Amino acid sequence: MLNNPKDILKTINSIAIVGISSKEEKDSYKVMKFLIERGYKVFPVNPNEEGEYILGRKCYKNISDINDEVDMVDVFRKKEFVYEVTKEAIKINAKVLWTQLDIFCEDSLNLAQDAGLAVIMNKCPKIELED
Repeated sequence: MLNNPKDILKTINSIAIVGISSKEEKDSYKVMKFLIERGYKVFPVNPNEEGEYILGRKCYKNISDINDEVDMVDVFRKKEFVYEVTKEAIKINAKVLWTQLDIFCEDSLNLAQDAGLAVIMNKCPKIELED
């Protein structure tokens, strides 16, 4: 199973960003913009922004509302929310669970790995792709 962030990012096409913000100064917005520019299909997910458009993409309430294949779930939520997002990622058959910088949840790591997902925690895909 792949566990190198750069290798994982070469094998996926679609990414759901959970906890996205429509504010341009927020890291989640910057990461989404960067990933779109690199050719990824990105789905913004935030119940507070549901139905709105962020960077031209319709925002979803949760990842199970996305009617498309999602390869990777990128989590911009606090640690206490990661486990629920992990269960959703498994339910939609995502291949990868990714948590952003400073977010590590051992229970989510174990749950996702037991379900066959590749897991990257405490990393940023934008930083990985810039190197």
